Amino acid sequence: MKRHFDQDFDQLRELMLRMGAMAEDAIDQSILALVERDSAVAERVITLDDEIDLLELEADRLTMELIAKMQPAASDLRMVVTAMRITPELERIADLAQDVCERAIELNREAPLKPLIVIPRLAQISRDMVRQAIDAFVRQDADLAREVIKRDDYVDDLTEHSFRELLTYMLEDSRNISRAIRLTFCGKYFERIADSATNIAEMVVYLVDGRIVKHQKSE
Repeated sequence: MKRHFDQDFDQLRELMLRMGAMAEDAIDQSILALVERDSAVAERVITLDDEIDLLELEADRLTMELIAKMQPAASDLRMVVTAMRITPELERIADLAQDVCERAIELNREAPLKPLIVIPRLAQISRDMVRQAIDAFVRQDADLAREVIKRDDYVDDLTEHSFRELLTYMLEDSRNISRAIRLTFCGKYFERIADSATNIAEMVVYLVDGRIVKHQKSE
């Protein structure tokens, strides 16, 4: 029975890693679509969203089967619970990257509002957090997961800085409002990607240490 559990979990783990790789690529492509004003890239990200949705459904099926059939021991059950919590976060990350691409397509129909500096920085940090959170899960590295959690406050501050900067453009000229709002949305989407990376990292700490650290970012 243990051998079957290990085989099934290996399948689930590989599926999660595939989702993680797809989510990372979606972020990369969304940054490219926004910064390079490439609507074709944005469209490709949007069309691939259904694939990661299907992978999430398959992950849900596997985790439910593991619980129902294998009756896993406590340590294995933590792994299954972690998988159940992480896969929706990966799907959400891909959705947020799609949201960025939708705003990028809209922005590309108008002249650029300003050179993009803060938002690409915010996007790259969020993307790095996702990669580190996935690496922490693969390596079962609670220390790396805690480093991800610590970075979330900086992302929040950077998002606030971006909003304040864009607000000045809106106040200066009402014709800037539409573009500035769309860029504000993009900044918020990347902040939410960082939030999802933080949630994944918190689950890794739970997996490794058996401790719930949500809302305890000072650890």
